[in-house]
Amino acid sequence: MVRTLSALVGDPATIDRPESPFTPARLQIEVLAGLTVALALVPEAVAFAFVAGVHPLVGLYAAFIVGLITAVFGGRPGMISGATGALAVVMVSLVATHGPEYLFAAVILMGLIQIAAGVLRFGKFIRLVPHPVMLGFVNGLAIVIFLAQLSQFKDPDTLEVTGHGMGGGEWLSGTPLFLMLALVALTMAIIWVMPRITKAVPAPLAGIEIVALIVIVFGLDVPRVGDMASIEGGLPTWHNPFGEGEGLYGTPRAPFTLETLWIILPYALILAAIGLIESLLTLNLVGEITGKRGGASQECVAQGAANTVTGFFAGMGGCAMIGQSMINVKSGGRTRIAGITAALFLLLFIVVASPVIEMIPLAALVGVMFMVVIGTFAWNSIKVLTKVPLTDAFVILLVTGVTVAYDLATAVFVGVIVSALAYAWNNATRINATTYETPEGAKVYKVRGPLFFGSADGFAELFDPSSDPSLVIVDFAESRVVDQSALTAIEAMATKYEAAGKALQLRHLSRDCHQLLTKAGSLVVDSDDDPDYEIAVDYSVRLGQLGAGH
Repeated sequence: MVRTLSALVGDPATIDRPESPFTPARLQIEVLAGLTVALALVPEAVAFAFVAGVHPLVGLYAAFIVGLITAVFGGRPGMISGATGALAVVMVSLVATHGPEYLFAAVILMGLIQIAAGVLRFGKFIRLVPHPVMLGFVNGLAIVIFLAQLSQFKDPDTLEVTGHGMGGGEWLSGTPLFLMLALVALTMAIIWVMPRITKAVPAPLAGIEIVALIVIVFGLDVPRVGDMASIEGGLPTWHNPFGEGEGLYGTPRAPFTLETLWIILPYALILAAIGLIESLLTLNLVGEITGKRGGASQECVAQGAANTVTGFFAGMGGCAMIGQSMINVKSGGRTRIAGITAALFLLLFIVVASPVIEMIPLAALVGVMFMVVIGTFAWNSIKVLTKVPLTDAFVILLVTGVTVAYDLATAVFVGVIVSALAYAWNNATRINATTYETPEGAKVYKVRGPLFFGSADGFAELFDPSSDPSLVIVDFAESRVVDQSALTAIEAMATKYEAAGKALQLRHLSRDCHQLLTKAGSLVVDSDDDPDYEIAVDYSVRLGQLGAGH
């Protein structure tokens, strides 16, 4: 049996859900979970800023502002949002071609598009994403998170920032590599053991603190958070992004013209789509874990508002982060307090505590993310590949592969399209009919299965106008007329029988079929005693007139 997404991180039934989120014990859990998330956000935000080709402060601005606004107004308590790699890989082209000021304008427009999607309640369409696509999504994202951590095993002194992000670098080897691997393994072991000892402190936070303490006390020479930021001169401090001067924030703002709009619009649309898809899928995943439902449209509005504000404050924008969201729920975060606390701790790190954060070994954060990968990947999906239909197994593997090779939005679109085509094909093959003759000598075709564009040809092959008797009855009680192709197929059948000089009657019409025929401009004779569903009424079809049924 395929396990639910709640099994990816933990069984909701085993999670203590306090009646009030404001008890001292609950507040302690939420604050410590927020601190753990904030520690993991710093290197992620800096790394994604490098990927986008912008200053680390641009990523940190986004992590703070997007994280705070979505934590307060988002549709799912427990979700964490911030700067993400899925958006960064799209931004790099715009930054390299036109400069960061156009990125900020694109982020503002991206936010406005997301707000519109929320107001129009487009978020509900996320329910159309099939379960195999969701499995492929979490598996692909787990692999992406894993691959993203591999860059931490490179010597920070050999990395360089280019117009396309952070690249190059030499892999660690010898003693530095073994020391890095040992600290990663130690962090993972602490996270695994800690819940069995105490739940007062989130296991990921304990892993980070213990490993950082070991590194600092023994003076181990391993890569640290400060080494990543040293490429740009250390973690930056908070300042007014609109201040005058040379450099990133002294560059002119993008001109408010139609030319600017045409430049940023394609990027804004892509960024908005990727951000919403990743956020809504993460919302569903967190909802499975925490036992919550709904909130899709609210999340769209919150994400849009966050990105709009972020753009005005020179941030790179963002969306939901599945890795940090999993860290939060694994640490016990269940309310908005954890997300708000994470954002405020991040602000504190930027303003006053950057020297402390720079001392944290990257190995500890890599260990935390590796545990997230283990908890995120749907390991049971490997076993069920041989048990589910072949099409579903193909979709799981396809979405996983496309997520790794391209991006999440492309993977979801491909998965939904393939699933829809497979569904249409399966329904197209379901059209069939049984026949019998009435005492009066009429032949009755009892049609089963949906009649739509995919089954129209199969429907036409069911009938034999040349050999049928003078009166033919088509019963649609167990069928459904879906679209214009179905109406055309019925009209073509009626024309053939009319040309053969034979009478044709259609039975079991319903009100929704009446509406289809009325919109198509066909003659429909309503009957006062024809209720909403499955009351047999005969309709004679003449040349040029059409009836359809349900």
